[in-house]
Amino acid sequence: MFKVRGLTTMLVLAAVTAASGQERSPDAPMPLSELLTEASHNNSQIAAADYGWQAAKEVPRQVGTLPDPTFTYQQFSVGSPKPFAGYTNSDFSYIGIGASQELPYPGKLRLRGEVAQRDADIKEKERDATSASVADAVKMDYLQLAYLQKTLGILMENRHVLDQLIQDATAHYEVGQGLQAEVLQAQVERTKILREITMHHEQMGQIEAHLKGLLHRDQSSPDIVTEDLSESLLRYTSAELLQMVREHNPQVQIDSSSVGKQDAALTSAKRGSKPDFSLGYMYQNTDRKYRDYYMLTFNVRFPRKARVDAEIAEAAENLAQTKETLDAHLQQQLAQVKQNYVTATSDEELLKEYREGLIPQSDAAYRATLNAYAANRDQFTHVLLYFTNVLTLKLDEAQVLADHETTLAHLETLTGATLR
Repeated sequence: MFKVRGLTTMLVLAAVTAASGQERSPDAPMPLSELLTEASHNNSQIAAADYGWQAAKEVPRQVGTLPDPTFTYQQFSVGSPKPFAGYTNSDFSYIGIGASQELPYPGKLRLRGEVAQRDADIKEKERDATSASVADAVKMDYLQLAYLQKTLGILMENRHVLDQLIQDATAHYEVGQGLQAEVLQAQVERTKILREITMHHEQMGQIEAHLKGLLHRDQSSPDIVTEDLSESLLRYTSAELLQMVREHNPQVQIDSSSVGKQDAALTSAKRGSKPDFSLGYMYQNTDRKYRDYYMLTFNVRFPRKARVDAEIAEAAENLAQTKETLDAHLQQQLAQVKQNYVTATSDEELLKEYREGLIPQSDAAYRATLNAYAANRDQFTHVLLYFTNVLTLKLDEAQVLADHETTLAHLETLTGATLR
């Protein structure tokens, strides 16, 4: 199955390549949707969970089938322990052939099969939850990688700008219009940017390694280039998201299936008080001068009441526990969705403030100060101050954008909705 999945992924990627008319360049951005498809087909955790589900689907037929029949061969000797002793001179010696079958009380096997089927349903939901968890991890890595690539571009651009500012400040200092301390301070700021660039490369390498592990890619394969990080507006209300949690949340689905299983187990335990039966028949052959024997056996097994009552009580307690677990997880997921909703809406307001107010205003102040410095009407330290303010605001805006998209990705996992 895993090889089939891998082949399917290759065919899908090949189809995408053929549709584009050319092979994907290693530097070309890869959409998140393609990585999610690749992970769903290649991730080992998902494959293992799927095998567990496939195995669980075979259990209902095992427990819902009648017990194995028993075939018996007997040889009864008379007067001596030797085989066939007395067979020709005693009508008690015989050769017997028979069969017997256990017959559980009607409905017991069906209920056991239903319990096993509910357990298979849980395995299926667990497979879906594993798939959702892996998809969430892929999204987190992708968004973090997109954030680092975006901010790395900001840092590289500002490094070039700062290099030009350092050249201007050095020229002013050489003609006696500036201070050496100003040049040194600018060089310190440049070193800080270089440190951030180095840290970005380190973090990107770590995330690349983790993401390739999720995709089951070779660690020596080309690095992944993400699409540009952009804002996705949250188009669902809080009430709509909360309702989606009740209907599609992976953990809630698992708990709901567990409640169904425990309910079926309680019904099966109650039916366990009914008696079971066994039916047997044997043909006994003696020497031809004696008459043959025919024996029919019918047995009834009565379960002990104390044991059955304990099983019923255990099943009832397990059912109550599972219902409380479902409610606890539901409340936890609802609270998390509400928290993420508040965070997402707040981040949208912050992004608007950054783009329409803080960054344009700070950039205008920086350019005005730069022009004043060029005309020898302001100090270089002010230029450097406003330069670092603009850089900090751009990096902060990128961080808020990454946080916003990460929050939406978590909401997708919690609700099962497509928000990006």
